[in-house]
Formats: sequence, C-alpha cells, structure tokens
Amino acid sequence: MRFISPVLHIRWKMLPATMVLLLCGVQIGSAAETDVRPPAVAGQFYPSDPEKLRSAIEAYLKRSATGNAGNPIAILVPHAGYVYSGQICANGYRQAMGVNYDTIVILGVNHTTGDFRGVSLGNYGALRTPLGEIPVDTNLTAALLSECKDCVQSRQVHIAEHSIEVQLPFIQVLFPKALVVPAIIHPPDYDMCVRFGKALGKVLKNRRALIVISSDLSHYPSYENASKTDHQTLDAIASLDTVRFASTMKELDVPNLATRACGEAAIIAGITAAKSLGARRAFVASYANSGDTPGGDRSRIVGYGAVVLDSGAASAQALDREIPGLSGTTPLQPAEKKMLLSLSRATILHHLSPQAPQPTVDFPARLKVRQGAFVTLRKKGELRGCIGLMASNTELSKTVGMMSLQSAFSDPRFTPVEWSELKNLEIEISVLTPMQPIASVSEIVVGRDGVLLSKAGRSAVFLPQVATENKWSRTEMLDNLCRKAGITSGCWKQGAEFQIFQADVFSESQFAGGGPGEK
Repeated sequence: MRFISPVLHIRWKMLPATMVLLLCGVQIGSAAETDVRPPAVAGQFYPSDPEKLRSAIEAYLKRSATGNAGNPIAILVPHAGYVYSGQICANGYRQAMGVNYDTIVILGVNHTTGDFRGVSLGNYGALRTPLGEIPVDTNLTAALLSECKDCVQSRQVHIAEHSIEVQLPFIQVLFPKALVVPAIIHPPDYDMCVRFGKALGKVLKNRRALIVISSDLSHYPSYENASKTDHQTLDAIASLDTVRFASTMKELDVPNLATRACGEAAIIAGITAAKSLGARRAFVASYANSGDTPGGDRSRIVGYGAVVLDSGAASAQALDREIPGLSGTTPLQPAEKKMLLSLSRATILHHLSPQAPQPTVDFPARLKVRQGAFVTLRKKGELRGCIGLMASNTELSKTVGMMSLQSAFSDPRFTPVEWSELKNLEIEISVLTPMQPIASVSEIVVGRDGVLLSKAGRSAVFLPQVATENKWSRTEMLDNLCRKAGITSGCWKQGAEFQIFQADVFSESQFAGGGPGEK
C-alpha cells in the first residue's frame, strides 16, 4: 500500500486542477454525473481495503487515551496520511467517542483549486469511502446557504480534496448514524471566516452536532523549530481567541516555515462557531510531527495536533500546561517494566493475529506519564528493529505500544516481522529522560548519555547503550553519529548542536517467567 507523504499535498497548490485529478485517479465526468462524491485518496492517505481501514482506525482508537471532555462541541484533528497522523487524529476523536451526534460538520482546506473564494458545501447527496457512503445533511446545507452569503455549492473544489475525505472513515467507525456537512473554506479571510462561523453556530443551535476542524500545523521547518512554533499555534488555538490566533499566524517566523497551520480559515470559523454554541475551554489532547515517524526527515517536517473545544468551566489549556512533565516522577518499578514488556509483545502478537488477546489498556498512573521511549527488537542477538519517540508528549504506555508496532513492521532497514520469528525475538525498551542541550561534547559521558546531533538540517540519535555495545570511545561514537546523519566523519567538531538524555533500559531476559521469547 502506498501512502502520500504529508509534504506532498501542499505542493498540489502549484499544479493545474486537471493534473491533480489525474494524480488522484478521479475522472471529472463521473464525479459530475453522480450525486455521490467518490474517494480520491483511498490507498494513498489511508487503506483502500475496507477491512484493513476499519482495523487500522480501531487500532488507533484502542491506543488513545479516554476522554477528558464531556460532550465536545468541536475537535481539531490533522489531515495527513494515516501513517503520519492517524494516531494524533484518533487521540482527538477519542475525546468524542460515545457521544450521540446527529450531524458532523467538517471544516476543510482548499489544496487543489487556488482561484476559489468562499465556503463550498459541495452539492452531494452522500460521500463515499471504502467503508461505504455517508449521507449529507441536506437540510443543514440549505440552512447554511440561506444564512451565509459566502456559502456556495461548488463541486470542483471538493473533487480531489483530501482534508475532508481523510476524516470520513473515523466518522463512519465512531458515529455510523450521523449525517455530514462538508465545508471547504478559502482563503483565510478573517471577516469571512467569522461570518461563516457565526452562521454555522446559529444553524446548529438545538442540534446534536460536532464540528471537526481539519488542520495540520507547521510545514517544513526543522524538528526543533516545529516544536516551538506548533506549541505557540496550539496555545493560541486553546485560548479560544480568534484575534490572537490570527495574529500568531502572521507573527510566527522561523526558517523554512511555509505554513503555520494548514487550516487557518477552518480554525477561525470553527472556534467562532464553537464559542457561539457554548465552548468555554479548549485543551490539547495530543501533538507530534512527521519527524517522529519511521523514516521521517527531521530537517523538513509537518506538525500535527489534536485539540478539543467543550463547555467545561476550566480555563483554556495550552500544550505545555496540559502535558505533565517528568518532575517528581518515580523510577519505574520491576512490575511496571514487566507490564511494558508484556504490552509490547502483546501488541505485536495482536497485529500479526487479530484473534490473539487484545493488549491491556488498564495501566497504573506511572505508566500514564508522558515520556519518550524506544523499542528495540533483537533476533538471536542481532538487531531486528529499533524505533522510538524522543518527544515526551504521549503517555508512556501508548508510546511503547506505538513504537512496538513501528519497530516490528515499519523499520525501513528490515522486512516486517513474521509470526514464525516471535519465539526468537527479544524485546528491549529504553524509557527516556527529557533532552538537554549541552555546550560542549566534553559533557557527554559514554554509556550514560544518549546523544542527538543536529547540523545543516540533518540529525541523528544514538541511545546510551549503543556506544557501550560497540565499544566506542566518545570520538568514535560522534564520528558514527555523523555518518548516521548522512554527513562525513568529524562533522561534530564544528557547527554541530548536541542534546543529551539518559535512558532506563530493560529487556525480557531480565525477567523470569515471561511469555514466548522472554528467556
């Protein structure tokens, strides 16, 4: 199955509309002759096989934290390929899971039709995905057309657009009885967005509706700069102040920042509508970027966040206030380490055989602390996969679950793990402390410190145990780190930046009485 990189969709703006349609495999004639919008990016942004698509969404949802919201009025979720942002998307939708909505209004982005101005509601009777058709709420559409002069029913802007389409499978799985209204807003003209937001809030009064704001965050800065700018963007969104958000979009400026939020218009309109419907707080449910995924280029990333808007009385929550830090956390106890190792093996096993017991989701508070981790797989002593998440923005148990799947099935250096290999696999987990910048390589202690090197838009990381296992000196470790980053040996001697971290490393072989492979 082929997925389109999240950095590709922004480039489509530069292509003629007809070329975009050819890339998406959509025939213009067939879309215009039917009342149903066919899928344009199935098999690219998400699986085209119905069973695989449903299983993927259910797996994402199982790994998501239970909701902190009551009845969400709106959620902001990303619209990149599921391999990049599917888990973040699920973390947002999970906050609304179990609520009975009649209508889902999806506020999308125009990536394909640059000359469009206004709010396009499509003019379809239904929208199709591999999971079937979702009826459009035509009564609500008519009400919006009557209430807001900016609304039109243009199909052209919808035909190849993915920002709404990628939300539909999540809606079909979670809210199978709900109707939808697709709305693409362009450009991010502040007055127009506010007008539409007020109109949307008015027509949704006394309806059981959820507003889905489809938006990615920063496009193309470095990993470090993305984290900074995305936190500022999420903070502005969580304030529920559209003027502040619009100002933030104008003020953010770091190298290679092409887009601050790929859904700026949808965010302004969505916040406006949600506030008119009673939203009094917003909190960030999840954050990551494409550099956190296997093979992700950390010199050029796309950011993803999930934000929930509800009627709670608490004040707005920004990302670094919502995500607990590690201050005061206790060391992992042996029983907690065994839980994580069991979770890792059970997650891999269940992926290979859905009939196997599902991994537990009931963990003690210590394993819900948000913390980075790597999962390393070895087969008869040889490396079989190793992928991790440096950022401490996801609960530790969920980080381990996600990284177990990535290490087993998505490490580009290896073929996916097969059932026959399980009995010979040894699982090792490295739970990370937060990264700290250092002024000189002399501060690096071999065997104690993991090291992240960044230079000229490239980066690479070694866990603390790598140097010890290879019997490297500090110089040898740094030379190898340069080569891993795709730079010549010695690159670390001038112009490089370093961050160090420590890790609590443990493996199945340390604990007796485990399951298959724990020996």
